[in-house]
Amino acid sequence: MSKRLAIFFFVVAMVVFGQRPQTFTGIISDSECENGDHSHMRMGSTDGECTLACVRDHGASFVLFDGKNVYVLSDQKAQEKFAGQKVTVSGTLDPKAKMIHVDSIVAAK
Repeated sequence: MSKRLAIFFFVVAMVVFGQRPQTFTGIISDSECENGDHSHMRMGSTDGECTLACVRDHGASFVLFDGKNVYVLSDQKAQEKFAGQKVTVSGTLDPKAKMIHVDSIVAAK
């Protein structure tokens, strides 16, 4: 009986404390120009080019800017092809680190 009770509480704890995947929509930018405004950097003719230059040449990280919040993205490889674009990211949020653990990323419709 106590083994079943322990399993029950473990499952309940996982449901209550486990994070569920969420969907986030925003612009792929970089940690140098978090809000997606690259006009002051002038490191390319588009926001995407500037984002890539900041990541490649200045050690910045890809981030998602949703209009209010900036989230670091766990997967720093998949974002490259979406630099400067509006995307939808699915994943779990670590609110303390403001990081999305990315499950998938697609161009937003």
